[in-house]
Amino acid sequence: MAKKSKIAKNERRRATVARYAARRAALKAVIRDPRASDEERVAAQQELARQPRDASATRVRNRDSVDGRPRGYFRAFGLSRVNLRDQAHKGYLPGVTKSSW
Repeated sequence: MAKKSKIAKNERRRATVARYAARRAALKAVIRDPRASDEERVAAQQELARQPRDASATRVRNRDSVDGRPRGYFRAFGLSRVNLRDQAHKGYLPGVTKSSW
């Protein structure tokens, strides 16, 4: 079980990313645009640097939806390997079976 503070911090980061997503996309489009002047490109880079660090989507950590575990995360299920195995054994995940050979 992850600390409640870490889970809460990650949720705040998700909200910050969502709030700044449109502005960041517009600034990055200006930076990538070959028709933009050098002054526009530099201004966009400076504005992007002035935004909060947590506005970047790479700052968000994928966490288990059950207990917040940050490691061993499976995107297809939104679970960590520990909870994935537990729920698969209990039959809560349709189509997932225990493999044996």
